Amino acid sequence: MYRVWNFVTTYSLLLIAGAIIALLWANIDAHSYHSFVDFVIVDNFFIGHPHEEGGHITRTLTLHYLINDVFMALFFGIAAKEVWEAVILENGALRGRKAMTPLIATAGGMLGPIAVYLGLAAVLGVYETVSRGWAIPTATDIAFSYLVGRMVFGAGHPAIRFLLLLAIADDAAGLLILAIFYPTAELAPEWLMLSFGAALGVFVLFNWLPRRLDRGNQLRPNSTWVRKYLSFWPYLIAGCLSWFGFQEAGIHPALGLLPIVPTIPHADRAFGIFAEAEEFLTDLLNWIEHHLKYPVEIILFFFGLLNAGVEFSAISEPTWLVLFGLLIGKPVGVLLMGWIAAFPLRLGLPQGMRTADILVVGCVAAIGFTVALFVASVAFPGGPVQDAAKMGALFSFGAAIISIIAGKVLRVEKIHG
Repeated sequence: MYRVWNFVTTYSLLLIAGAIIALLWANIDAHSYHSFVDFVIVDNFFIGHPHEEGGHITRTLTLHYLINDVFMALFFGIAAKEVWEAVILENGALRGRKAMTPLIATAGGMLGPIAVYLGLAAVLGVYETVSRGWAIPTATDIAFSYLVGRMVFGAGHPAIRFLLLLAIADDAAGLLILAIFYPTAELAPEWLMLSFGAALGVFVLFNWLPRRLDRGNQLRPNSTWVRKYLSFWPYLIAGCLSWFGFQEAGIHPALGLLPIVPTIPHADRAFGIFAEAEEFLTDLLNWIEHHLKYPVEIILFFFGLLNAGVEFSAISEPTWLVLFGLLIGKPVGVLLMGWIAAFPLRLGLPQGMRTADILVVGCVAAIGFTVALFVASVAFPGGPVQDAAKMGALFSFGAAIISIIAGKVLRVEKIHG
């Protein structure tokens, strides 16, 4: 497998740093922290949090909105790029029979947490209050789970690939959940015509048409001219239009780049999820991802800073629902569905991987952090319930300790490579 270590290490360290600063700040001076998070950049603007004023809707652009709804679109765009390549390209990680067991295990890793979350909510008598947060514990943080997975299995263990497939498929499902179940306002689906029209237009004019005109000409003059003189600019403009269409449609605008990613010229084969080797490819999609790497790392620092600032006094039932959904529902769901896929369905496991390793993978995948925080911020309005749910997402770091212990108890053999 091509190395991904440098990318996720930097990504993780900056995100952790932002989260730690936020936790300390919120528990030392909560008022100044929340004033910072809700700082108003522009009032009565065309983007921002909607609110009714004088009988019509106006928007306020806050620092929180700028990070969570605008800049995080770049993070989800990179995630979408990895999913798209894994599905569409030759040797894509999510193509064919080899991906079926991890994909079915992913379904278990989502259904298990939902069942635990909603079941415990019903038992505790808080179902009506917290049911909207059912998707929070379905998340798997790709970077952190990968880091912990390396500690438990070693870089060369086949379970690492299994874990990465599960995590990327989990995030793909999470993007769909956000789009379908968590609208940001009253739905106005007609605005999606702007998003998908921008995607269709930029694909036809700047991707399909130049290639069509270059048929039979190995020099590819039209495609070369578009790439040399226009570069990423048509896709940036289309991305802005798509983002705005999502905002106006009432779908979370952080997902606004999803229709644009498949329209960008891409490589003809996959090198692996977040593979360093892709830095040396010349296709526009990988070029864009490479140049977004450092800006997105900074964005994720601010995401941690603006979202992880929860007072410890906020701990309550939603905290435990999210936490137990991740720590119990995720491993059990992954093990159960992974076993069904591997044996009753006869899809098998990667060579060198045991049934016990599936359970350990499920424990590692229980680290929800980034996406769990994001879903918590859209599932509940700001207040005690949201803060309590976020605390559960932060506490899911405990899955790292559980994973290391499980690896020792189940005698996982580390394979370095």
